[in-house]
Order: sequence, then C-alpha cells, then structure tokens
Amino acid sequence: MITIMLVDDHPVVREGLRGMLEAEPDLSVIGEAGSGDEAVALSRVKQPDVILMDLRMPGLDGVGATRKILADRPDQRVVVLTTYETDADILRAVEAGASGYLLKDASRTELAGAIRAASRGETVLAPSVAGKLVNRVRNPTASPLSAREIEVLRLVASGSTNADIGRALHISEATVKTHLLRTFGKLDVSDRTAAVTTAMRLGLLG
Repeated sequence: MITIMLVDDHPVVREGLRGMLEAEPDLSVIGEAGSGDEAVALSRVKQPDVILMDLRMPGLDGVGATRKILADRPDQRVVVLTTYETDADILRAVEAGASGYLLKDASRTELAGAIRAASRGETVLAPSVAGKLVNRVRNPTASPLSAREIEVLRLVASGSTNADIGRALHISEATVKTHLLRTFGKLDVSDRTAAVTTAMRLGLLG
C-alpha cells in the first residue's frame, strides 16, 4: 500500500483527490494539510510515501514547504500538483527538490500512475512540463521575459523609480507599471525586490 498526504488550501480539491485516489486498491490517503506550514508539521508525524503538493497557498507556499520537508527527510517524495506551468514555477519546484510536477487536469489513471512511479523513486512530469524543461536545458539563455521587460527590470535593479524608468526609456509611467506587472506574473513574485532577486538568480539580467 502506497501512503499519500494531500496538501491544498481548498478543501473541495482535497476531497476530490481523496475520492479519486482511494478508488485505487494500492493507494491510501493518510493525511491532509491546508497550508505549507501544516504540511511540514504533518509530514513529520505521518511520513507518507508520497506528498501531493499544491504550489500556490497563503503563507508558506508549496515550494517553501517542499524545501523544509526535504531538509527534514531527504528521501521524501514530493510531487507538485498545480494548475500553473510557467517556466518560473517549474524551475522553482525542481530546484526545491520535487520528484515530479503534474497539472490538475490529469486523469485518475495518470495521477495514480505518477504516484506509483514517484514512490519507486522515479521523476514524474506532465508532458507539457517535460517539454518546457527540455527546452530550458537546450536553450539555457532563453528568457521568460521580453527584451523591454528586462530593460525595465535592470533599471529597477539600479534603484530607478517608475518615473525615472519612463524618462530613460521614453515611455509613460503607466506603461512601466504594465511591464512590471507582466514581469511579476512571469516570475511568480509580488514586488519589485523579489522580481530583481529572482531574475538575477535565473541569470536574466546579465
């Protein structure tokens, strides 16, 4: 019997997943957590074979929870299950040590098969995610940001205000804000400092 812990901040999602997985004779859900912090604490008690981890949750997110769980128990298998498949999301999860990355539109058969594979120590990736990772390896300099977004972010890194950036690039402050909001979305961050830090870590600012 493969034991599973579900981590998702939406109870209805956890209920649906439990119903799907427990219909399989060799899978058993032994715990549920509604936040990253709860997942870290519960994993120490339950020690499941596989943890299905949502990516975006209030407070400690799925990536942060994965890092903490694996710091405690390096052999723990954590499979991200999310609706998001941006390059930044995938890279963050893989760098945190996730054993797999699946999308919530996966069928019961696909999900169950992925859990079995993860429990054996295999890496499991949704086909679209695998394609993005292969492309990233083949084109390591490929950027999720446009040339203009990188220009704006470089000026942010130098300490420029939106008004300064607008004057330097001959665009309006509103356009600067639009570029920044798109950048935040692509890098999965919520502020200027985090955007610069993430872009530098990914080698996007040169």
